[in-house]
Amino acid sequence: MTENEIKDLIIALERRALELWNNGNPDGFLELTSEDIVYIDPVERKLEGKKALTEYYNTVRGKIKIDQYEMINPTVQLSADIAVLTYNYAVQRDGLTFKMNCTEVYQLDISNQWKIIHTHWSFVQSN
Repeated sequence: MTENEIKDLIIALERRALELWNNGNPDGFLELTSEDIVYIDPVERKLEGKKALTEYYNTVRGKIKIDQYEMINPTVQLSADIAVLTYNYAVQRDGLTFKMNCTEVYQLDISNQWKIIHTHWSFVQSN
């Protein structure tokens, strides 16, 4: 694959997972998650390992319903078997707009699949 094809693939994987997530289904992200994931978001403490992340995601399963979302300015940086995806995320839910920043670190595993090894979500700070 070319560098641009890899970048497009990473963004497509993330979009597919977001589509499911926005309808209360975390399975898209869980399928992409490595066993040794480190997950950080502004609501939950740092989680380590796929088991801990699965347990957390199961507490919100079916409870999230996003009316509309936008993945803004996704950027993928590549280095050997690592891809770092960063983007801004804006969602509309119940007439309100929420904005977040996301960083996902993907690693090409031994079966030649891209897996998320690190996730970091944060709220956009308004000025």
